[in-house]
Amino acid sequence: MKLLYFAWIRERVGKTEEEIALPASVATVADLVHWLKGRGEEYAHAFDNPKAVRAAIDRVHVQPGAALKGAREVALFPPMTGG
Repeated sequence: MKLLYFAWIRERVGKTEEEIALPASVATVADLVHWLKGRGEEYAHAFDNPKAVRAAIDRVHVQPGAALKGAREVALFPPMTGG
């Protein structure tokens, strides 16, 4: 699966994207964020407040409980504002 990182999440993780193989226990976006927090200090810092992380699966905005099964790409980003 391809992960894309945007804005301050990208800055804290230190990369714009990566290809990963998820463990079977990671079934939802919330599971993914929790799993990523354990991948190192930079990930723990980027995902220290899961409520401040938004996600899109294959370019469609989703809620934290959205299933990852069949997803090719997950984008993770902070809340956006308009104006």
